[in-house]
Amino acid sequence: MKILHFDCSMGAAGDMLTASLLELFDDREAVLAELNALGIPGVVFDAHPSEKCGVVGTHLHVLVRGEEEGEEHGHDHSHDHEHGHEHGHDHEHENSHGHDHDHEHGHEHAHTHAHRSPTDVAAIVGGLKVPEAVRSHVLAVYDSIAKAESAVHGVSVDEIHFHEVGSMDAIADVTAFSYLLYKLSPGRVTATPVHVGSGRVKCAHGILPVPAPATARLLEGVPIYGGAVEGELCTPTGAALLKHYVNSFGPMPVLRVEKIGYGMGKKDFPAANCVRAFLADSGDLTEEMVKLECNLDDMTAEDLGYACAVLREAGAPEVFTVPVQMKKDRPGVLLTVICRPEQRETMVKALLRHTGTIGVRETALKRYVLERREETADTPFGPVRRKISEGYGVRREKWEYDDLARIAREKGLSIGEVRERLKNG
Repeated sequence: MKILHFDCSMGAAGDMLTASLLELFDDREAVLAELNALGIPGVVFDAHPSEKCGVVGTHLHVLVRGEEEGEEHGHDHSHDHEHGHEHGHDHEHENSHGHDHDHEHGHEHAHTHAHRSPTDVAAIVGGLKVPEAVRSHVLAVYDSIAKAESAVHGVSVDEIHFHEVGSMDAIADVTAFSYLLYKLSPGRVTATPVHVGSGRVKCAHGILPVPAPATARLLEGVPIYGGAVEGELCTPTGAALLKHYVNSFGPMPVLRVEKIGYGMGKKDFPAANCVRAFLADSGDLTEEMVKLECNLDDMTAEDLGYACAVLREAGAPEVFTVPVQMKKDRPGVLLTVICRPEQRETMVKALLRHTGTIGVRETALKRYVLERREETADTPFGPVRRKISEGYGVRREKWEYDDLARIAREKGLSIGEVRERLKNG
């Protein structure tokens, strides 16, 4: 199985993550040309070698109408919308990714950044020349940003107006990253805990702590840490991309590394300012799992069904019951939950809260599984999702049931007829 692992020991920004993926392709110029053909209004991607601490990687320049704006912080979102934003860009924060707003580019920057609503962003994304699966992921990333901004600013999602993360270069970063990941199609994406930096940043609203409020909200549930580096290492766009795409965070798993990509920031630090992307083959996939189980004889069928639903909603990969004989010959059920080690505590608490058990047994397991991924195919019925599983010499393909059911209702067909027409093209 193909695995993609990100080393985020110096944080993450959208341009750095995208540059690290670009380095994984053999013909980078051809891939760069594909990015420039996506139809992002006014945007041109340009990549150049960059050296940090003796290591050479790629710095991705996103030019918007000929200028490199650079991603700014997601906390500088004014909601008065008078559009007289005279940002002289004198925000004196140290941004490890080159987003230091003194703009040492040899020209005056009195330009104004447009405030875009989620509807505006959706309209731009809707016009891009990308596969439907990519478009869906880009919109999902922006939906997470909108929810984070909503929570931070205390307004509804509909009232949110993106500032820096809604700028065209940020849209370009999210789109380019999503497109390159689509082309690589890893079966699993992992990452180290994210270094967010330390200290404070100065913005239009005042001095705020690192990580910035929107970034912190986006990284909820993600292992993060600060450190000796003072400044903002993880930007809102970087946080949103990691939260959306990474399946698990932790130390690097056992991998047979095939390629390594270095996505460079602009700032210089004692440590190399880069995101590293490892593309690897893990071979046939095995997973360390935990089996939790308890015997029950004092619950109604309704209560037991609800408990099982709670466990599944909490993320348990497998929940099932088996009839058993209890003490005093009472009929009962064996409730079994199979989960990942990091889910253990959540599942145990749910079992003790939602069932009548007074104890839960635990067994360590290894699970052999097929690599699973989802693709969207263009069909006579329009885009239809397809699930693909492979490994151990086996390959299976299965159309997404919800899509089949939708088409069947719309066309007045049976699901079997829809499958047959999809099979025949």
